[in-house]
Amino acid sequence: MTKDTEKLEVMLATDCGSTTTKAILVVKTAEGYRLAGRGEAPTTVEAPFDDVTVGVKNAVEELEDITGRRLLDENRNLICPRKGEDGVDAYFSTSSAGGGLQMACTGIVGSISGASAERAALGAGAIVIDTISLDDPRENYERIERLRHIRPDMILMAGGTNGGSRRHVEMISEIIRAAKPQPRFGQGFNLPVIFSGNTEARDVVEDMLGGVCSIRNVNNVRPDLNREDVAEARQAIHDLFLEHVMQQAPGYPKLMEITSADIMPTPTAVGIIIQEVARERHQNVLAVDIGGATTDVFSVFGGHFHRTVSANYGMSYSLCNVMAESGVDNILRWLPFKFDVKVLRDILRNKMIRPTTIPETKEELYIEQAAAREALRLSLIHHRSLAVDVAANQKDADSDIGSALDNDQSVLVDLMKLDLCIGSGGVLSHAPDRTQSALMMLDAFQLEGVTQLAVDSIFMMPQLGVMSQLNPEAAKEVFAKDCMIVLGTAIAPVGTAKEGAKVMDVLVKIDDREEKITIKSGDLLRVPLPTGKKARVQIFPTRRFNVGKGYGKPMETEVIGGVAGILLDGRCRPLVFDNDQTMNAARRLKDYKALSLPLE
Repeated sequence: MTKDTEKLEVMLATDCGSTTTKAILVVKTAEGYRLAGRGEAPTTVEAPFDDVTVGVKNAVEELEDITGRRLLDENRNLICPRKGEDGVDAYFSTSSAGGGLQMACTGIVGSISGASAERAALGAGAIVIDTISLDDPRENYERIERLRHIRPDMILMAGGTNGGSRRHVEMISEIIRAAKPQPRFGQGFNLPVIFSGNTEARDVVEDMLGGVCSIRNVNNVRPDLNREDVAEARQAIHDLFLEHVMQQAPGYPKLMEITSADIMPTPTAVGIIIQEVARERHQNVLAVDIGGATTDVFSVFGGHFHRTVSANYGMSYSLCNVMAESGVDNILRWLPFKFDVKVLRDILRNKMIRPTTIPETKEELYIEQAAAREALRLSLIHHRSLAVDVAANQKDADSDIGSALDNDQSVLVDLMKLDLCIGSGGVLSHAPDRTQSALMMLDAFQLEGVTQLAVDSIFMMPQLGVMSQLNPEAAKEVFAKDCMIVLGTAIAPVGTAKEGAKVMDVLVKIDDREEKITIKSGDLLRVPLPTGKKARVQIFPTRRFNVGKGYGKPMETEVIGGVAGILLDGRCRPLVFDNDQTMNAARRLKDYKALSLPLE
């Protein structure tokens, strides 16, 4: 920790969301950095306030009431730097207000340069509204109309390997020039366009778009067929977010004047803390943030970071999209009781119409959690399709559109290699019983092997991510002590067998006590192990099952306890479902009883 960092003993961080602004106060105590309190208030980026700082100050005032500390002066201005016991040493903020950073991407081939552009934008914390490529099924007039309609904050333009054809870049430029897209904020300003394609085609882009858009050139995101370089594009997105989007958004120039570090898009900050956790623990990490309209998935595997946004999978505004995409039967299969299909549809539609309501009965709670499983499942499928190893792609040629449709890329997200799975979002963080959160992730992701489970207690990851810019030690300490609630460890062999057939023997050693447990196909068993307590386990799978070392090969490891303890999952992979709703309900009822989850 540097000398300047040591002076940061009292820190404020806010996350300005679309509907709510959340503020946390972190204070250095005798036992290290700890969360002192949390306040929140409605976000005020829209009329009648049109000033995001009003909501920030309201949230800080609630923090003052909770902590007893004076943070604002008599004029409601933040006291920073600190004066005696009043105020804070530093103030940080993230933002997804006004819909967050919204971008469009372009590429020559959607599955190659288009996908690389998407990965760059998503990694920079953006929501990708649309990706336009020369091989998408739309006609040019449809692409032009789409660009006019969506009004993105900026465009990331990719396409062509370095030294390749310039003609395809010219074709994309023609579409953008014809559309003459206008930015969401700041009328009269030219829309920022980041060109990250063939470096030898920069003059083409400048000639065709220079008078229509504001051009910034960066390194090619796909310089050759088997290499992806998104770092400079992501930095340019972040810079333009501050220079253009934040400067035009209501009240943000004032907010930027009082922050101690750059304002970050909320997902960027979450990605930073996830990467920091993976680095610190030398682990592969998967994290999910399920919201009302979207679900963000973050992963770090082998040091490679990826983020995706499933814009149509959420628990309120997008709930009917989940129902339409997955099908009602797939939601019904997660319920521990039979339920009428028509009533289920009505309940989910009512939730979309009244997004702020919460379940009032056990039935409604389990229906919401069943829908969450499908939203999480679909979001992981989407994430795995984009989190790929482009070096494994040997067949495609972005400079030759005709031969670039057979995309054979290697998926990086291997659940058998996953060490830590973190859940966030209301349905996971606020589940009445934390074991319900563990079961939702275990079911939705169909976790494999040995995986530690955790949840973000009160949505602190964005604030901690931006705080880590100046004080990484504080961010890591608060994350470990106050943010992440350890749920326990899941042990789930991969394989199939008839119901009741033996899956594995597990020898659990806790202190000087040993217990041997036999798990059969269809079993789900909970072994109590207190939070922070460690146990030694030896796993002996049968020859039809693999727990991480190979089929039939034993494994010994150390596991950590939590609210849910150790979860021994013998339900096979993939999970078994039946066309008969009664059979599925019976299986889920067995699971709920095994974990002592309330049913009445």
